Amino acid sequence: MKTIGLIGGMSWESSAEYYRLINQGMKARLGGHRNARSIMATVCFEEIKALQHDGRWDELGVLMQQAARQVQAGGADFVLLCTNTMHRVAPAIEAVLSVPFVHIVDPTAHALRQAGVSRVGLLGTRFTMEQEFYRGRMLERHGIEVLTPDEPDRAVVHDIIYNELCHGLVHDAARAEYQRIIGALQAQGAQAVILGCTEITLLIGQQDSALPVFDTTALHAQAAVAMADTREALSG
Repeated sequence: MKTIGLIGGMSWESSAEYYRLINQGMKARLGGHRNARSIMATVCFEEIKALQHDGRWDELGVLMQQAARQVQAGGADFVLLCTNTMHRVAPAIEAVLSVPFVHIVDPTAHALRQAGVSRVGLLGTRFTMEQEFYRGRMLERHGIEVLTPDEPDRAVVHDIIYNELCHGLVHDAARAEYQRIIGALQAQGAQAVILGCTEITLLIGQQDSALPVFDTTALHAQAAVAMADTREALSG
């Protein structure tokens, strides 16, 4: 079994979900008392949040490089960044790693393609919805068009993430707003919706959406489990 490297803490609520999903997935895959071998470096989200909102992405890249070096030095065979937004600095992370980096867009896009989806709505932070690093990779590498909410609704989605979900607060009023916004994306022609922030899974499940839901947290975790399963360590 390979060792999974996780860069977490953005926020810790979603990192805990990664840990749960990865270990449940490995047990379901291999049985018995088997869980995943992993190492996590956890950063301080207050510092990350401030730098994000100040647009100081170069400094954020340096912080992510430090965390990537930590998990690689700890024995990680490959690395996941447990957040969508910070994939804005994925090239900086890849530059310091000698092991594979599993980009969150790629397993999400693979699942969308398997489902026959070519036009998808995206919910996430403003950074993820508005900057090119996410939508561009989805279109250029995978041929999937990404639709985002209008400006007022992007503000709603973003504020709920930072002011509620990142604090572990899940409110029915927020769920209703997200459901309304998903409906608007459907009216634009979206065939499905990406939960493009790892905290959104705390609020929205398939039962809450008029569109098929693609949960990036779950899909990223599933990719890690598949990559870690070498089937060579079943006896130990």
